[in-house]
Amino acid sequence: MKYVFSFLCFIFLYSCSSNSIDNKNCKFLLDIGVNLNIDLSLPQYSQLAFAGNSIYIANAGNAGIIVASIGADFYAWDASDPNHVPNSCSALIPNGLFGTCGCDDGNTYNFVTGTPEGNDGLRCALKNYRVEKAGNNLLIYN
Repeated sequence: MKYVFSFLCFIFLYSCSSNSIDNKNCKFLLDIGVNLNIDLSLPQYSQLAFAGNSIYIANAGNAGIIVASIGADFYAWDASDPNHVPNSCSALIPNGLFGTCGCDDGNTYNFVTGTPEGNDGLRCALKNYRVEKAGNNLLIYN
């Protein structure tokens, strides 16, 4: 009985696979440290007071950061298209809760889920950052 139990445990452990969602094809973006504090009372961030809007913040992340508001919650994403090697056209151009890559392929992403829109062939989702709201400030970090 002891051997049967040991054998079953061995089979169970051997059949387990890693739970890694690390996609080997999604290695275009660098892990750049991000630590931003945004004061929502400043005029350049006034669009975030309304649900369904997003803003672009330059000079952070790989190609800037996009912050999206869906009412009480905020999401922050790296503005670089994860399905391209970073270049001059790979930064996303925000339009509401969606962003489109400036390259010829025009990849579009959802700023609520971070997933590609309208193209099932794209393997990589947007790189997200953590967002905490403290009073009238947003802390964006990784």
